[in-house]
Amino acid sequence: MTDRDDEYDAASRVSYSAPALEKGLDILELLAEAGEPLSTRAIADQLGRSKSEIFRMVFVLQQRGYLVREPETDHLMLSRHLFDLGIRTPRGRQLTSIVVPHMERFSDSTGQGAHLVVISRAETVVVATTAGHLDASVTIRLGYGRPALEANSGMLILAFQPEHRLRALMREAPADVQRLLDAPQTRQRLVDLRERGYQIAQSRDIVGVTDLAFPVVGQAGYALACVLAPCLQRHDTQIDETAVLSALRKCCEDAGAQISSE
Repeated sequence: MTDRDDEYDAASRVSYSAPALEKGLDILELLAEAGEPLSTRAIADQLGRSKSEIFRMVFVLQQRGYLVREPETDHLMLSRHLFDLGIRTPRGRQLTSIVVPHMERFSDSTGQGAHLVVISRAETVVVATTAGHLDASVTIRLGYGRPALEANSGMLILAFQPEHRLRALMREAPADVQRLLDAPQTRQRLVDLRERGYQIAQSRDIVGVTDLAFPVVGQAGYALACVLAPCLQRHDTQIDETAVLSALRKCCEDAGAQISSE
């Protein structure tokens, strides 16, 4: 055994303390569990620490982009920075590196733009986009999101989940959203979507846009994401929805077949 091995073995038996790091992690974990923005005072009270020491940690976490303030209340909440870090992990990179080339082929063949959507913290998030070659299309910025139950893409992803994963994806939703998730009409919509296998519906954001979406189901058997094509309705152009749906199905099925099970 080398000196380095001895050093590592000794370190593994010693309990080290990093108070500043622990305080920062406590704040992030509290906000993740709370599921709602909290004031600095509320954070200090719940962690049993003084407001002044929490304020210093909050200031640093804001500077580093981990926390943002809710405009209406000035309360603190998690930013998407942790999510962005997660997308950079091997698993996150695998998803985008596999799916995006298929999305590009879809956009080349149909002219339609496409968006790769996942669910994070009970909200949809656009993590990749491809541009079509039509002279008018819908573009959504990266990071754009909505509550999952209010989004066509979110409902589709949730429809292709086993119960334990569905609960995990929606764990940070507010109590009223949790109740809506369990409502009979919501559950029936999820069953209907799963049986149909895809989503075709008017956009909940933009008038005159029809959302076409298929889930990206990996080898584990549940949806990791979905690819959504927002088709713009125009006076002098008729969209061949059947052709677009067929191309989108192939895009998602081919991509999903390449994503290994966890």
